[in-house]
Order: sequence, then structure tokens, then C-alpha cells
Amino acid sequence: MRFGSVTAVRDVSLTVGAGEFFSFLGPSGCGKTTILRMVSGFMEPTEGAIRIGGRDMRGIGPNKRPTALIFQNLALFPLMTVAENIGFGLEVRGVPSAERQERVRKLLDLVALPDAAEKKVTELSGGQRQRIAIARALAVEPAVLLLDEPLSALDLKLRQHMRAELRDLQKRTGVTFIYITHDQGEALTMSDRIGVMSRGVLEQVGDGRAIYDHPETAFVAAFVGENNRFAGTVAESAGGMAVLDTPRGRLVGRNPRRLGPGERHLVRPAGAHGGGGGGGERAGGAGHPPRFRGRLHQRLPGGRHHRPGPASRRRAAADPRRPPGLPGGGRRGAARRAGVTPLSDPPGQPRGRAPFRSR
Repeated sequence: MRFGSVTAVRDVSLTVGAGEFFSFLGPSGCGKTTILRMVSGFMEPTEGAIRIGGRDMRGIGPNKRPTALIFQNLALFPLMTVAENIGFGLEVRGVPSAERQERVRKLLDLVALPDAAEKKVTELSGGQRQRIAIARALAVEPAVLLLDEPLSALDLKLRQHMRAELRDLQKRTGVTFIYITHDQGEALTMSDRIGVMSRGVLEQVGDGRAIYDHPETAFVAAFVGENNRFAGTVAESAGGMAVLDTPRGRLVGRNPRRLGPGERHLVRPAGAHGGGGGGGERAGGAGHPPRFRGRLHQRLPGGRHHRPGPASRRRAAADPRRPPGLPGGGRRGAARRAGVTPLSDPPGQPRGRAPFRSR
């Protein structure tokens, strides 16, 4: 899709299955909403075709497509009652009044607001207005429901609650949902599959686990989850293991994808955890293009390993930053002792440097 000399969406080829909850995830300006508008019919693609149910949508207007769009601001009619809002699309389509009222009643039951029919939308809470917008969209029985960041205006607690509500509604209705968001939490918790976008390019498509654990590009690895970047060179590689020289020291880990010299490695704080018993530390990671995952060793100069004495262990156990209930500092403590600073640490937070013994 081009706007003059600007290419907003480039070479996107994708099939979304019937009844699937599919999310486009990416930063602002990456082309997510442009794709949604092309699917809904508010924009015509400058190249290629959009097919819904095998039918080419070229030349078919928004009111004739088997889609419904929920806007970011919901676009409910403030002067209408809830029932009139939900039934508006049916009235435009000429559905008889009795049938229209019955369908509105069923939809209000579906979104758990059976007593709200005569209320004005201004009398509803943010979460209730969200449900009414979904009910209005479902009233016309679309094959595809398009949602353009519908939860962005809600507070955090309500947004988390509505994630579960949306997913439950999608499962109960069986309607295909195409969801637009820049919030990876929304995408990872609700979606069957996710398409990660950057600068108009669809970087990767997969389920949440694949996107998080097996990023195919550096952008996906950096955008999804929290990372600490390690730039280094593979010094040794043998027996499925690799030794990576970095400015922070030498790291050793499993090498299932045969990392080559000069390739980058990303370590997620959530992947670092205590080794237990022998005091070793292990860390999970994701690399580009391969993934470097497994045991993380920190070696002191001369190749020696240092085992912390009782005083060091007492200081680590008394660390106020240690999450409660996790011996020895848990994941965050392990990351700090490995010389890794989680991105969620407050600015200026000192990094723990307690050495440890490798098994």
C-alpha cells in the first residue's frame, strides 16, 4: 500500500483461518491500521488482493463486506440508547423491528449486560461501553471482526479484565477476530497467532511461544519481551556448545543452531535462574538469526572460578531487591550475579556483582 512516494505496507502475504484470533503487533506507524482499513474496505490496496471466504474484495465497499470494525474510540452514538446502538446496523439493513429487538436482547445477554437496553451510553463505564461496541459489531453477523486497539483508552486493571472477556467472546461466537495492538501483553495473552510488524514489513508470524522463544529477526527479538544485548564473537564451538567472547566476559551455552562468528545474542532476564546445589547460573536467550540458549558461565581472569564464601551468600540472601520466596535472589538475582541487568531495574540501580562458581 503506497501513499505517494511512501510505502505504508510492503509485500504482506498472509492467510488468517476461520475462527482464529489473529493479532498484528508493532509500534505506532508500522502499518497495522492500514492493513485493517484495507480489509474493512475503507482503503483499496495499490497492489495485490484481499479475499474473504475466497471472494476477492476489490471494488466492494465497507457496507457490503462481511466485516465489522470496532474503532479505537468505539464511535458509539451518545444520543441513542444502548439497544438503539446495537440495533443500528440491523435497522440500516432493513431487518424487521421484532427480529431486531430479539437479536439485541440475545447480544446483551452475550455481553452480560441484560438490563442495559434503555440506558444511554454516557451512563456506562468504560468496560461496559467496550462490550456494547462489540455487541453492535456482532449484530450484523460478520465473518471477520476487526478491532483497532479497542482497549487502549482503558485503565490497566480494566484492560487486563477485558482481555479475558474478548477472548471468551471470540471462543463463544466462533467469529474470526483480527486485532491491532502495540501492547505485547495483549497480543501474547489473547491471540492464536501474532504477526509482528515493523516499518510496513511483516517480520514474523507465529504463536506467542514461537514469537517469544524463536524470534526470526533482531527487531522481533528486541520488541517482544525484555532483553539484555550481548555483542560478541564465537571463540569456540564443539559438541553442541559455544563459547562467546563479550565485553562483559566469556559466556558458554548450548548452540543448537550453530552460531557463527560475529553474530549477536540476546538474553532475556526471565531466562536467568539459579542453578541450585553447585551454585552455577543458567540463562535462556534468543539470538538472531539463531538462538543461543543454555548454561551461562562467568569466568574470572586466568580461567579460574570463584565460589562465594558464607559472607557473600549472606549478603545475597539479604539483598532487599531479591523477590520474596526465591532463594538466593531467584531469576533477577541470578541475572545480576551473571552480570546481566534486567531492563525493569530502576534507573541508576546498582548492579550486583557477587561472583559464583560454575558447575
